[in-house]
Amino acid sequence: MKAGVGAILRPEQERYLERLLPPRDALLAEMEEHARRDGIPIADPEVGRLLEALARAATTSGAGRIVELGTAIGYGALRLARGAPEARVVTVDRDPAMLATARAYLERAGVAGRVELVEAEALDAIARLAPPFDLAWIDAAKPDYRRYLDRLLPLVRVGGFLVFDNLLWKGRVAEPAADDDPAADALRAFNGYLSIHPQLAASVLPLGDGVGVAVKLKATVLEQGGPY
Repeated sequence: MKAGVGAILRPEQERYLERLLPPRDALLAEMEEHARRDGIPIADPEVGRLLEALARAATTSGAGRIVELGTAIGYGALRLARGAPEARVVTVDRDPAMLATARAYLERAGVAGRVELVEAEALDAIARLAPPFDLAWIDAAKPDYRRYLDRLLPLVRVGGFLVFDNLLWKGRVAEPAADDDPAADALRAFNGYLSIHPQLAASVLPLGDGVGVAVKLKATVLEQGGPY
């Protein structure tokens, strides 16, 4: 989530974009309030709207598969499941209490039957996932973003999406603070890597806390049977 008004865009721009958002239903509003009250990081509402659109775009042929790293209370998983009403979502978190909360929300939303909740460290879970996926949504440990990308990329189909949250990190990525911020340093390096990756068409958007959207252009060497 954004650190506050004006962290990424000018305050008047943020207020304008917020006015454009359609009202959320009671369950999404409850989840957003839950996250605010307890300081739980979830996607901003405008990012949730983007996730729904990308999930639908990625699964236009019907049933598809989506993976999420960083379940928290299930806000992202719900947005993805609603955006792709025939797809299955695999969502990963290491915190059993968070997963239990997410499961309760997803059951109330009527999508729990299409969402698999996995209790594991993200990198461990990736090693056990079977391809292909149509979309990967990453909102987990920021220093590991490059490793997430490298390991998820062979699992995403050509033409599929990889989407990353918090890439502007409260504005600190663009203008480094005087104090040490390992997450900002890692994200700054990751943004450069993402932007020039030869197998992706990628862009970093000033939406929410900064969202990276990438489309996979071609198969990786691993998918082609390499290394050679």
